[in-house]
Amino acid sequence: MINQQPMPHLSGILSTADLSRTADSIQNLQLKNGMIPWYPNGHCDPWNHVETAMALDVMGRHDAAALAYDWLANIQRPDGSWHNYYNTDGSIEDHKLDSNVTAYVAAGVWHHLLCTQDRARVATWWPMVRDALNFVMSLKRFNGTILWAREVDSKPWDYALLTGCSSIRHALRCGVALGDSLGEPQPEWMATADMIDDVIAHDLSAFEPKERWAMDWYYPVLTGSLTGAAAKARLAQGWDKFVLDDRGVRCVHDEQWVTAAETAECAIAHCAAGDRETAKELLLWTMPHRRDDGAYWTGIVYPALPEKTIVHFPADEYSAYTAAAIILAADAISHGSRASRVFTSSVARATNPLH
Repeated sequence: MINQQPMPHLSGILSTADLSRTADSIQNLQLKNGMIPWYPNGHCDPWNHVETAMALDVMGRHDAAALAYDWLANIQRPDGSWHNYYNTDGSIEDHKLDSNVTAYVAAGVWHHLLCTQDRARVATWWPMVRDALNFVMSLKRFNGTILWAREVDSKPWDYALLTGCSSIRHALRCGVALGDSLGEPQPEWMATADMIDDVIAHDLSAFEPKERWAMDWYYPVLTGSLTGAAAKARLAQGWDKFVLDDRGVRCVHDEQWVTAAETAECAIAHCAAGDRETAKELLLWTMPHRRDDGAYWTGIVYPALPEKTIVHFPADEYSAYTAAAIILAADAISHGSRASRVFTSSVARATNPLH
């Protein structure tokens, strides 16, 4: 393994030392078995768990990231999926099997390979990734979109989500890149990702309406489904609806609840669309969420009157996945780590780190 790698640094916003403290706030939550809960004694979902592992890799914490992926491998269901939420005592809080929650491990393991170039370690996780994406493919509809979820031993739900399918198409492409690197090509995964892109570009009515949520606005851009002029147009279209200037991105457009994770993800989306200056501005707006220990408050409810006290929401919650989104955004903007372009360039054309 390569022990030293470049790390993100954004002059005037977040230094490498600042981001290292944020990585500390994530790593300090990690349990001995590798699980990274949202917050002390909180639950864990596999999607955000992968996000935090990716952030640890960006900041050179490769062993901690590997432990996180080992935990996923150890608890993966025989059908390749994971449950939606796990408690720190090992019990299952929510048994639902979510396609996007399951798919994201492919993005994480590909990201780990880009950061570490450790083919041997990543090869041990390939069966996990392959089984996870094959589970996701089992929920594929005729048009390529992926049904959201199913309960254990029940039929799948009958609709797909725009945010979920956007993230899944990115995970499928990461899985293809990973498979190619390991000599296990997966053309069906690529074909499905292409089908999802076509639906997102031409028929948004194929997805269950979730227009209230900011993620449905920027995720097709963040994950590379929309690029070029289409990506810029979508971001411009939703800006006034979801963004509070000098504050950040509202989780839902009808509340004054700004979340640092959504703001950081939106920054990555703007970076992917080629607007690095707006991305930097968005990341700067997350600074009121930053704590002295480098962790980040999940959300802030901004009052109608400026003299009122700002309220953290959920109350007093600082979350590992929020800290992770900040690190990944700083990395994407600064081109810091070897994996900094995992969201901002075509995964299918990404440089193979093994050649």
